[in-house]
Amino acid sequence: MFDPSAKPRLYALPCGADFPVALVDGMIGRMAGQPPEAMARVTLYLNTHRMLRRVREVFGARGALLLPRLRLVTDLGRDPLAGLPPAIPPLRRRLELAQLVAGLVANQPDFAPGTATYDLADSLATLMDEMQGEGVDPAALERLDIADHAAHWQRALAFIRIVARYFDGSEAPDPEARQRKVAEALVQAWRDEPPSGPVIVAGSTGSRGATSLFLQAVARLPQGAVVLPGFDFDLPEAVWNGLDSGTFPAEDHPQYRFWTLTRALDLTPRDVARWSEAQAPSEARNRLVSLALRPAPVTDQWLTEGALLADLAGATAGLTLIEAPNPRTEALAIALRLRQAAEDGVRAALVTPDRLLARRVAAALDRWGILADESAGQPLALSPPGRFLRHVAALAGQKLTVEALLTLLKHPLTASGGDSRGPHLLFTRELELHLRRHGPAFPGAADLAKWAAKGPEEGRAAWTQWLGETLNGLESLTGERPLLACIETLLARAEALAAGPGGSPKPLWAEAAGREAARIMGELVREAPHGGSFTPHDCADLLATLLQAGSVRTPDAPHPLIAIWGTLEARVQGADLVILGGLTDGVWPELPPPDPWLSRKMRAEAGLLLPERRVGLAAHDFQQAVAAPTVVLSRALRDAEAETVPSRWLNRLTNLLNGLAAQGGPQALAAMQARGAALVADALRIEAPDAPAARAHRPAPRPPLAHRPRELAVTGIRTLIRDPYAIYARHILRLRPLDPIGAAPDARLRGQAVHLIVERFIRERPAVETPEDARTRLLAVADAVLAEQIPWPSAQRLWRARLARVAPRFLAAEAGRAARGTPLLIEKSGSVTLQTLNFTLSARPDRIDLLEDGRVHIYDYKTGEPPSLKKQEHFEKQLLLEAAMAERGAFAALGPREVEAVTYIGLGTGAKLVTNPLEDDILGKTWSGLHRLIGGYLVEGRGYTARRAMFETRDVSDYDHLSRYGEWELSEAATPERVGPEEAP
Repeated sequence: MFDPSAKPRLYALPCGADFPVALVDGMIGRMAGQPPEAMARVTLYLNTHRMLRRVREVFGARGALLLPRLRLVTDLGRDPLAGLPPAIPPLRRRLELAQLVAGLVANQPDFAPGTATYDLADSLATLMDEMQGEGVDPAALERLDIADHAAHWQRALAFIRIVARYFDGSEAPDPEARQRKVAEALVQAWRDEPPSGPVIVAGSTGSRGATSLFLQAVARLPQGAVVLPGFDFDLPEAVWNGLDSGTFPAEDHPQYRFWTLTRALDLTPRDVARWSEAQAPSEARNRLVSLALRPAPVTDQWLTEGALLADLAGATAGLTLIEAPNPRTEALAIALRLRQAAEDGVRAALVTPDRLLARRVAAALDRWGILADESAGQPLALSPPGRFLRHVAALAGQKLTVEALLTLLKHPLTASGGDSRGPHLLFTRELELHLRRHGPAFPGAADLAKWAAKGPEEGRAAWTQWLGETLNGLESLTGERPLLACIETLLARAEALAAGPGGSPKPLWAEAAGREAARIMGELVREAPHGGSFTPHDCADLLATLLQAGSVRTPDAPHPLIAIWGTLEARVQGADLVILGGLTDGVWPELPPPDPWLSRKMRAEAGLLLPERRVGLAAHDFQQAVAAPTVVLSRALRDAEAETVPSRWLNRLTNLLNGLAAQGGPQALAAMQARGAALVADALRIEAPDAPAARAHRPAPRPPLAHRPRELAVTGIRTLIRDPYAIYARHILRLRPLDPIGAAPDARLRGQAVHLIVERFIRERPAVETPEDARTRLLAVADAVLAEQIPWPSAQRLWRARLARVAPRFLAAEAGRAARGTPLLIEKSGSVTLQTLNFTLSARPDRIDLLEDGRVHIYDYKTGEPPSLKKQEHFEKQLLLEAAMAERGAFAALGPREVEAVTYIGLGTGAKLVTNPLEDDILGKTWSGLHRLIGGYLVEGRGYTARRAMFETRDVSDYDHLSRYGEWELSEAATPERVGPEEAP
């Protein structure tokens, strides 16, 4: 197949060439004139499964012929080798390391505060893989001079020494270590007895040590060759030689891997030959991109070599630059371009490392019924089984909240294993309404049973019993337990929830996502005995990490022309249109992950790969993809948080074009941007409404008089003054806001708890009590009420501390009140009718004291700021109305009584008291004002204006969304309009 040569054979294909097609055509061309079986004696090593499938497809398209032996470079580690046991499962090694890391973090909590144990173990395992692949022995770390390094790096290096036993051969090898050992053994065997047939390695860049070793061995075989993808034949020799100069080499350059490979083979880049006659779609564009990606120290060559780039208009004719205002618009613009390609019969692909962008584009394509062929598939953690398992895992060791319970009950896999799914959804809906209205915040089996007893539906009791038994004991699963016990408990609970009452858990493990989840959970069960002990939180983190690593391909047949690829696919696939999406820095290239074990300098001294290696590999993928026949470069100018920074490669390309004014660079860039702007405009036009939506006016609905409320509480009068629309929505439309699903210790709940504390304190007050005894009793009552009503320990402690802080002032004032009168009414309701209006006013005063002179004093407790006298006069009329009601005999236990004064007792910061002495006939004015207010709303022409007199513009009403506040301004006059049925004549 190859002519004899004294030099190793290195071949390559230019950027943009369809690598699998050119590879196969080159092999067939070299076999011309040989018998058919000659091809079968060739062994072809490829870098990925996708490349292997594509090469097989291309061979099939060339007619009937024998195929070479197709293998993967990564399969070398699985080859049998005498004396070398099989590789240890990666999960087992990481679980073993997790135990060591847990000990480190326990002894040195400041080493990695807040880091999940398994994540830290995973990073250590990655470092070990790299050391084994690069042939770096732990002894190399011992030779590092760490005297001038921070204490953190010194401790990290000391810990790495603990794992040296994994390198001495006493343990089963890791996959990467076995890969290198097999490669080394193969190299030695080939020196003594080379293979009889040709051996070719194609598509690999040799970025890992073991792979590079294998590539070198194949290149030196008598009938061996290496075919490199995306080789820059235009790069000057001076640039090649400059890639390895200085303290840190230019590993972030796309061609650096090829430079190190040629140097290891005692070759130069000029010794790399073309594999076939395949040409790049645009040689001019390749030269432009090559110049743009020059290493930073030599970008001065833009001035000299840039002048030699003659046809910039032709080089950029196939380039489009999308600069969308946000990620959503970017995704829609990309989807539009892919849709156009599908209609034109053009093979197109989106290439991006941003999985979120890929999902957005897939969702946008779905509106036109286009299902893209996604190479990465959907992350298993986001599939229904993945979400379900993560929800169940998060329950362990925690109090069951309403939010967590409803999230689980509404999952499509819950109770999906029998005929109970319909009743399950019905009971879930009713339970949600009950819990949101009545609580408790942390429902238990007893609370569920109490709710079940109130309903007549058949099966409700059995459903509640199943749910209570399945979720029983969650809170007790605290502390560390053996990992196997944690996983078995998780699986048992997950299968019971998926099965439902009397069902089967089969739906949980069905279809592609379920089978992949079952595989991962099975592997975890097998390896769990090696994992030691885990806390519930760490176990949930471990499960989330494993599920995130899995992926699920849709079983539906995708569109034959439209694909979504990761960056690696850019070198193994061919497409006429390639869209490079997400070209923002930090996304493409992705920022190197932090290394908690070795600093950059320590890596360089030890001979390990620098973080820039990832950037260089991504740069090579970019250089290969941007050389396609037609290319769209896309980025969003902003993300959800701030303006984005363009990818460094895109930034270099645009800067270079802007600097080549003599060659028409700015005009070429403007043409690229214009083509992108047209796509963005189309995307915005799609989502723009056909006609502008009419802006809502400030509402003031006028319902029929028969439907207007004839009874309100005194607290409703304040609402009627400030926000009449809320009265309309609540009392006429009968709309009541639901409590949030995620209950929290908010101000309303604190007010209820403090009211109950004070009520019990006053009711249980003995005849004689010292100030110290009163304080002790108040705090004891507070402890009892908070423990009974407030399930959040932090809120209990905080609210008790606040009450203790204001207790001296409150108790001193309470002693004075006790000397003047006796509490006669505490939380007792009363009402009075406005006869002329046929309207009833009701109230439930916090407390009314009977004084020695026969008058009464009305009190109200406030955990917030008590209202001033001016506010009471115009808006906050609660106590004034209660006083007016008391004088009119609204409270049966009092009868008509003169009111001495009303007082707001502040129980918040400062324990402020605000007493209204009821002078200047304020009660009479308040009572007549009430008649005018209620009478005004019993006139048909009067509407219930939204947010009529809110105290602050930032105040929130429960019905702002219903009144469409935000579409109208507070300065806008209300527009009364008739609602409801017409009045009978």
